[in-house]
Amino acid sequence: MMPPGLVSNLQEALLNRKITPSQQDESNDTVSSTNDDNPNPKPIEFDESKPIILLTNSDGVESSGLTHLVEALVLQNLYNVHVCVPQSDKSVSGHSVTIRETVEACSAQVNGATAFEISGTPVDCVSLALSGALFSWSKPVLVISGINRGSSCGHHMFYSGVVAGAREALLCGVPSLSISLNWKKDESQETDFKDAVEVCLPLINAAIRDAEKETFPKNCFLNIEIPRSPLSNKGFKLTKQSMWRSTPNWLAVSNSRYPTGHFLANPQGGLGLQFAQLGRDASAAGAARRLATQKKNLEIIESTGAAGKPDTNKVKKYFRLEFLDKQQEEIDDDDLDYRALESGYVAVTPVSLSPHTASDIQMATSDWVSAVIPGGQ
Repeated sequence: MMPPGLVSNLQEALLNRKITPSQQDESNDTVSSTNDDNPNPKPIEFDESKPIILLTNSDGVESSGLTHLVEALVLQNLYNVHVCVPQSDKSVSGHSVTIRETVEACSAQVNGATAFEISGTPVDCVSLALSGALFSWSKPVLVISGINRGSSCGHHMFYSGVVAGAREALLCGVPSLSISLNWKKDESQETDFKDAVEVCLPLINAAIRDAEKETFPKNCFLNIEIPRSPLSNKGFKLTKQSMWRSTPNWLAVSNSRYPTGHFLANPQGGLGLQFAQLGRDASAAGAARRLATQKKNLEIIESTGAAGKPDTNKVKKYFRLEFLDKQQEEIDDDDLDYRALESGYVAVTPVSLSPHTASDIQMATSDWVSAVIPGGQ
């Protein structure tokens, strides 16, 4: 177990290079040069001597987790930071990709980073960024997906867009991390994302350093779960993916409340699956085509109704999906991700693509965590 002074101890142990005052000034100049208030921001200079880091997420360019993560990485002045994120919220998109439609990439202003918004999913973002078609490079040292608003433990990894971004990087042969904050409605605050970055930044720096040396754990990515009140955490703990999941709950809704063509949307973030996800198109062309189809269908319905010939044989029902937390089964294993997270630890779970290598990966990751985090479990 790590002592309460987690952050300072980690920073001393993991950061090989400190930010000098001159570096701080340079990075501040870079940040200010791309501020949204600046109508003519300077282009971000690419330094070939610095490693390339790609950031993505599932909830877009204005995410607090992304903002604070970029800011922290840029201030270190150690990396070329690139960002590729979805244009809209894709928090529960899983490992979906966009096919048969054109994907739009639009430049975005993110302080100190070269950034694009993509009209697709997190997997689209990572796949496109690593293809060599969007950026001048095709293989960064590390891909970081997050920081997500809400945990991605257990079976939530299968639904999670932020986890899928890291998984796609692994499929492309690039080391990766997915990071989530155990956000609690009415308890958590936006400043928790800044604290979450402070907690995980030393681990990120260690991952970048070892990815460059090719000593980062192979054949897996790391899913990092940060507890609420990040600075009060009990330390880093190597965990296993649990069977934990929320209960899907389908609610019948009124036809009068949701007429034909209306996309249902859950206003809650995090685990609430948003029907708006199903209606958000992956491209401007697709959106225009669907809008035209909706209008055409509406005209047909109105015309049929006016003629007094409704289709009485067709039954339409409307439903809305929500996820409900359920009481977890008591399993005597404190190394499961959700149990470690709820106990106040930063849960670090190696996720592989093959169950046959799980035990070897768990051991290799355990050795790596023990090496880079003094006192880590």
